[in-house]
Amino acid sequence: MLGRAEEIEPQISAVLFEHAISAANFSSDSLSCLPNAPWKIPAEEYETRKDLRNTCTFTIDPASAADLDDALPFEKVSEKVFRIGVHIADVSRFVLPDTALDREARIRSTSVYIPQHKLLMLPPELSEQACSLVPGEDRLVFSIIWDIDDIGNITGRWIGRSVIRSCCKLSYDDAQDIIDGGFEVDVSGKTGPKLHGQFELKDVVDSLRSLHGITKKMREIRLRNGAFWIEIPKLAILFDESGNPCDSLLGVRKESSFLVEELMLLANRSVAEVISKAFPGCALLRRHAEPRSMKLKEFEEFCRKRGLELDASSSGKLHLALLKMREKLKNDPVLHNILMAHAARAMPLAVYFCTGDLRGREDEWAHCGLSIPLYTHFTSPLRRYPDIVVHRTLAAVVEAEEVYVEKRHSSAASDSDDGIGNGCFTGLCFDEEAAESEEGREALLSAAVRYGVPTSKVVSEVAAHCNERKELASMLSNLQKMFISGLC
Repeated sequence: MLGRAEEIEPQISAVLFEHAISAANFSSDSLSCLPNAPWKIPAEEYETRKDLRNTCTFTIDPASAADLDDALPFEKVSEKVFRIGVHIADVSRFVLPDTALDREARIRSTSVYIPQHKLLMLPPELSEQACSLVPGEDRLVFSIIWDIDDIGNITGRWIGRSVIRSCCKLSYDDAQDIIDGGFEVDVSGKTGPKLHGQFELKDVVDSLRSLHGITKKMREIRLRNGAFWIEIPKLAILFDESGNPCDSLLGVRKESSFLVEELMLLANRSVAEVISKAFPGCALLRRHAEPRSMKLKEFEEFCRKRGLELDASSSGKLHLALLKMREKLKNDPVLHNILMAHAARAMPLAVYFCTGDLRGREDEWAHCGLSIPLYTHFTSPLRRYPDIVVHRTLAAVVEAEEVYVEKRHSSAASDSDDGIGNGCFTGLCFDEEAAESEEGREALLSAAVRYGVPTSKVVSEVAAHCNERKELASMLSNLQKMFISGLC
């Protein structure tokens, strides 16, 4: 017995129980793995990491977010070249392989978000404190930094561990106000986001507007190359002061969301390229198969009966067809939303997989929705366990590159004055000859042991478990929203 069925809390407990999602506190063994609070960065970390605290860096998240796992640095190199990056909380520095904390995070595999409830994958001492990229505090991160020109072309890439200090936390609404040009810079600092450190609000505003212009071009290039996007409004539940549901509305994504998404997609794609080439037998990637033919035919027939044309012969043509539908149905948003939901049902779910399981079938590694050959999850290690596995694999590649370069006395991985030096393993062009050399193989194997890169068998097990938990978490969120909206 969990309570009365028409009440919210018993209903939530029932759905959690049905889907085997743990709402229990973290075990004492897991909590014993946490660093002492308040945690301070050890001196040796400053000595071994790149110091990026003097670069204008900020976060963009929901206003209520406490677990800030990504930050965006921006630097203008020249009139036509910009140094743009993604900093991700270095969670694998704290969650070590085969510890009690690692095992519990693996079992949970994902944070679960349902109305007025947040079931974390990692204890808040990590996700909301030591690892959260809060402004004004030094934080350890994994960084990917690109040199990108004014038309969206990438000319250089650096990947490594660094130390940063975010200067401010922007909400998506703050960021959208800046993008729209209606954001007034208050030099007194009495209004607007709170600033920390040497940078002024004008620095953040100028950086964000430049970022928006560049990521918009990057998105146009990506969609032109065949990626598609199905716009399905998300249901948001509103609660009164007593915590009872009182209304619901459909959320609309804004340009500020697309800005962040574009950089996260690029980071995930970049990491997938690196780890799949360095460790082709045990990399954890994410793939998305072609649309289901039967479901797609049903969708085509559904559209035809309503006088709408649909060419789904490729992902790019499908995207163009959906854009035309949106324009044609701009005065009928209800039918448009129904069509988008129908289109989504024709798409298979993206899944995690181990590259070793599909060795020799690399064409099946692709992500159809993004129209790219390689993709993974790297950008949310506070909320997704696969990202932690990917971090460990990437850390091994970075260290192996440093060892190899040192042995070869090469300057290939060093920074230059006019751009980012491209490393032999982490740069834009993977050096297969270096990886297959005796020094390269030795460096990669040694680093894999040091950072606990899992075997192909373990990666397969992690992928299967995380696929199951992710699907259940999504189902749970939808069920709860349906139930609560019925009470509004």
